[in-house]
This record gives sequence, C-alpha cells and structure tokens, in this order.
Amino acid sequence: MLLPPFTYRQQNLYVEGCDLEAIARREGTPLYVYSKEAILTRYQAYEAGLATVPHQICYAVKANSNLSILRLLAEAGAGFDIVSGGELFRVLQAGGDPAKVVFSGVGKTRDEVEYALSSGIHSFNCESEAELQLISSIAARHNKTARIALRVNPHVDAATHPYISTGLRDHKFGIDITEVEAVYSRALSLPNLRLEGVSAHIGSQLLNTNPLLEALDALLQLIDRLRALGVPITHLDIGGGLGVPYKEDQIEPPVADHLAAVCARCAGKNLTLMTEPGRSIVGPAGVLVTRVLYRKKTETKEFVIVDAAMNDLIRPTLYQAHHEIVPLRKTFPGTFLADVVGPVCESGDFFAHDREMAQCLPGDFLALATAGAYGFVLASNYNTRPRAAEVLVDGDQWRVVRRRETYEDLIRGE
Repeated sequence: MLLPPFTYRQQNLYVEGCDLEAIARREGTPLYVYSKEAILTRYQAYEAGLATVPHQICYAVKANSNLSILRLLAEAGAGFDIVSGGELFRVLQAGGDPAKVVFSGVGKTRDEVEYALSSGIHSFNCESEAELQLISSIAARHNKTARIALRVNPHVDAATHPYISTGLRDHKFGIDITEVEAVYSRALSLPNLRLEGVSAHIGSQLLNTNPLLEALDALLQLIDRLRALGVPITHLDIGGGLGVPYKEDQIEPPVADHLAAVCARCAGKNLTLMTEPGRSIVGPAGVLVTRVLYRKKTETKEFVIVDAAMNDLIRPTLYQAHHEIVPLRKTFPGTFLADVVGPVCESGDFFAHDREMAQCLPGDFLALATAGAYGFVLASNYNTRPRAAEVLVDGDQWRVVRRRETYEDLIRGE
C-alpha cells in the first residue's frame, strides 16, 4: 500500500519532490527507490515513543542493508541489530557505532564472535548454552568481557506467516522460557561473561500488538525471578516485529500507542529498553519500479509481463506476500484482471495472481509498493540476471546509492 511521501500529483506518482517516472527513465528498471523523509520519520517515531525511558533503538539490518540507509540511521542516533559478521562489516563501513550493536542469530561462528568482540559491540543475544560456552572461551582467550542477553522463547504465537514466526517451542530460535532460569544460573559460572540482559523476538509483520505485550509480560516476570536468583539484569531487548500495511484494508499499528503500553509495563523496573525495528522503518519507505514488457492472453488468463522478477523481489513467491501494484502515470481509465509475472523461467516467478490492474501498455512503468524491506536484501542473480540499482530520494533531489550490476560483475571472482 502506498503511504506518504508516495503520492500522486495529478496523474504522476511522486516520492517527496521527485517524479518517479523521471527517475526510472534516467536510471532504468528494475529499480528500488527509497524516501529519506519516510525512513527518518519512521525512526523518529520510535525515538519519541521511548523518550521517557533509558533506551536504544537497534535497527534490524537484515530488513535493508544499503550503506546509505545505514549511514542515514547512524547519523540519526540509531544502533543496529545484526545477524552476521557481514552485517557488522556493513554497519562499521557506514559509520555505525559498534557500542550500539547487538548481535542476534542462532548460528554465530567462531570468526564472527571474534570479529564482534574485537569491534567492541554492545552485546550478544545468545540462543543456546553451546553458544554461551563458545563466547566465554573466545572472550577469555582475548581477555575481554562479553555482555550477554539470553534470547528467551516465550511460547507466544505471533499469528503471522509461519516463515517469520519465531516465538514457539517448535522454532529454532531462543531458549524455552521454562528452561532459561537454569541456563542463566549455570552461565553465571562461565568466565568473561556479563549476564545483564533478557531478549525476545516472537516474529515479524504483526499488525496486532497483543502477542508482543503478552510476551513482554512473561519477560518482566522472568526478570523478577532472575534478579531474585542474583542475575543482575539491567536491559531488556523486546525485539521488533511491528507490521506495515501491504493491502488497502490493513491498518498499521501506531508505534506511539504500542510503545506507551510497553513503557507503562516497564515503569519502575530499572531497565534500559532495547528494540529492533526493521520493516516498520523501511518497508513503506521504498518501492520497486518495473517496466511492462508485454501483455499476453491465453484462453484462461491475461498476463502482464514485466522486467522485474522473483530474483529482484522474492516475497510474493516465498511468503505469498501481497504488494500493491500501481502505475507511475495514470494514463488510461478502467481496469482489467491479470497475473503480473517476470521473465525468470519459473512458474513461481510472479508478483500477483488474478489482480485487478490499472490499464497499462508495454513501455509503461509500474511500482510495487511497500518494497523497502526484504526486497533488495533477498535479491539474487538467478538466471544470471544483474541485480537492480537503488536510489535514495531527498526532497527534490535523488542519487544512486547502489549502481546497477553489469554482466562483468556477474562473473567477477569465477
């Protein structure tokens, strides 16, 4: 769903002060276009919501890791939630403060742990006892102290797509809440660890925040029990997960209301709050622009074949995700029913099935809305297709923040 600053001016789609079609004609397609205004406005909503308590917002790098976006957020004061050594490298290259970085994920390697410790990150969100033991041994060898939060699996159903639900016992993430107190107790004896945090993330794209608050209540009770055991908990990482509207009938949960409820529950607990938003900051701030190549009719279907494909935006194929598809210029009246598909040689290469589309002809440009999160970061070179360029708009100016790949780029290193 298109949200401001993506708006039509008469018949043309603009982002901030820039005509999207003019950008597409200059830079070609497929093309990701992001709004600086939208990213900062959405980040600042989190800052405002937590202004009354000690806090750190750690943007989830996996949502969109373009260096210019990371630099923009770092300059705004953001920390970062990373899940790989490569993401840490990106954060540092973008000027991010390592002391504001939390390292999450179930499969941290020895090299990644050493890199994070030597970089001076804030803390690790640990997901198993084996990981605790590894970090302890590496920290001891390098004479460093690692700050630790255990990621707790609170067994709360996020009621989202199963691929992005992470808070149930059957999921690979975290340590079951019924077992975690014993893990904390045993970890107190491990050298060179400072056990000071509790962390949880139950899933992504939540339009109903009740599961998040249910998980928070369980974590606060756990913290009381841990402190009674002598575990000096000082920070609580509530994860991310707030959803965004992909369809016209979906309602975005207000960040201010959710964080007010969080702060009310945490009042008097003497905790620094950490949160890890990703999609809710960059999702609606981006679109994928594509050009119509052909319209094709069969006995049962009409297809709109575009130059973007599943290698550019895999969410519809992977998650059965919905993205509104709108014209960059409203040229023709009326609508028609079609499948919107790409050139990749897979029947799974689609953006929409049986979608009511605005009239369009070959050569016209379309925008896939709400593509700022989990778009380019999931792109590939399948079918030996160069990955798209990325553009960042700032008012009535724009600049390329990732150039389009060339054929030579595709074979570099082979």
